[in-house]
Amino acid sequence: MPFDATELAGRVESLLRQIQGGKATESELLLGDLVATALDGISAANEVGITVASKHADISTLASTGPVAKTLDDVQRRHQEGPCVAAAWANHMVRVDDLTTDTRWPAYAEEALAQTSVRSILAFQLFADNQTMGALNFYADEPRAFDDADVEMGLLYATHTALAWNLLRRDEQYRSALASRDVIGQAKGILMERFSVDAIQAFDLLRRLSQQSNTALVDIARRVVDNSGDATGPRPPSAASRP
Repeated sequence: MPFDATELAGRVESLLRQIQGGKATESELLLGDLVATALDGISAANEVGITVASKHADISTLASTGPVAKTLDDVQRRHQEGPCVAAAWANHMVRVDDLTTDTRWPAYAEEALAQTSVRSILAFQLFADNQTMGALNFYADEPRAFDDADVEMGLLYATHTALAWNLLRRDEQYRSALASRDVIGQAKGILMERFSVDAIQAFDLLRRLSQQSNTALVDIARRVVDNSGDATGPRPPSAASRP
């Protein structure tokens, strides 16, 4: 039997607490838990997946409960059309009652029908920014498999999944920022010791190298750290060489 809204909220809330408490493992594993929960919650669905599309025409499957989601995302990538792409880029929700009679994406439908047994699809937009958009998708083998109650439940899952996605992205950005800060700090320390400069001068050296080489500051810092034990390797300019 499908989960009711209270049980759904409890299960997703538990996953969100893992993220907020720093107990999450890989993002893919946590998103895998979310799509598995969504599959359990809508009994008419045979598979659930998360599609991510970029402005560079790249379409991929971020998480799924089976192989069909990836197959259909590959079809969408080849033809640059389909319900999940439409939901990700232009609509909050797309519903396909019968893929054999739907005429909105003919190239997609022809190949999807040839490669899979999917007939019904629900796709919900998860997030949208200037570069990337995503959709939560429910697939069923039966035509007209999803009713209005499934649409409402799907919207609820999409809302919670979008919240989890945003928390994951924030967590990853935070971890990335910490890692960047650490490597920049290490590089500053190496420059301070090697060239007898203070912290401000060391950071200025990194900044100048970044500007001159058109390379991100953290990448310059990482090169300094990686080459710190190589006495014969190229060295950054000394503080005395600054204008």
